[in-house]
Amino acid sequence: MSPNPGPPIALTMGEPGGVGPEITIKAYEALRVSGPAFFAIADPAVYARAPFPVSAISAPSDAGRAFVRALPVIDLEMPVSATAGKAAAASAPCVIASIERAVGYALSGGAAAVVTNPIQKASLIAGGFRFPGHTEFLESLTAGTPMPQGRRFGSVMMIAGPALRSVPLTIHLPVRKAIEALTTEMIVDKSMIVVEALKQDFGIGAPRLAISGLNPHAGEGGAIGTEDRDIIVPAIERLRRLGVSVVGPLPADTMFHAEARKSYDAALCMLHDQALIPAKTLAFHDAVNVTLGLPIIRTSPDHGTALDIAGKGTADPSSLIAAIRLAASMAATRRAAQ
Repeated sequence: MSPNPGPPIALTMGEPGGVGPEITIKAYEALRVSGPAFFAIADPAVYARAPFPVSAISAPSDAGRAFVRALPVIDLEMPVSATAGKAAAASAPCVIASIERAVGYALSGGAAAVVTNPIQKASLIAGGFRFPGHTEFLESLTAGTPMPQGRRFGSVMMIAGPALRSVPLTIHLPVRKAIEALTTEMIVDKSMIVVEALKQDFGIGAPRLAISGLNPHAGEGGAIGTEDRDIIVPAIERLRRLGVSVVGPLPADTMFHAEARKSYDAALCMLHDQALIPAKTLAFHDAVNVTLGLPIIRTSPDHGTALDIAGKGTADPSSLIAAIRLAASMAATRRAAQ
């Protein structure tokens, strides 16, 4: 295995009835020689189908030595009885504990980053989970922890692929509520979190942002809605005064072709689908969900639990492998920037 200069990566269990166990096994098979080294936090029984040894470890520091010969697993000592293709509320305590433990290791420096396997939100909520999803839970777990110098706290989703980094400024909201949530201050704050991350986690010295409009043709100067003129334009002007290289508001239907993408390092969009449709079209299997604005590094495969194919051996691990590699790269870049 190639040298891994930092601590190993913590990989959460995710929904045990989904494809998480299968793609974890496949990711280990793909990375066991080259690295980066990672360890899972789970009930080891969920990896019973692995065609290689599974090694119980007691601490993240044991993962590097174990990785070349076996999948390292920190046993939560919370047995899970999972059926492939079914998500059960009974698994919720173990799924939640895995995330909490991973975040704890990252905050203490034992893990370089957290990579989260997909969760089934409905079964977690039925089991007592009180957060809309991973991002909000991670934000709660890390609130109050000092940020790296020059960084501000506040979770921002980025979908990062080989050809595009895109950021939805509003996420899981009905469109009407998403529009109501847009403010000049919110756009500026989230844009600055993206700029800081591009510098310290992606190694881009002078980040260039492209900001989309909200309405067709970015509002046509107020002729097709006033939000672009009254909310987005003032945000862009303020960002420029802060020294950010930014263009916009751009019509969302013309900012993602190959020539346009060469002119910016990240695209910031007003609505969830404005950002995710181009990201998943360009890199459906290779895109990675990254949470910016946390004191820890967190990435995740850009897909769900895929209960319909769980247990069939057909799950594609590409996005999880990309998430692990990107987490390691971000950790190395962040260390170099400190």
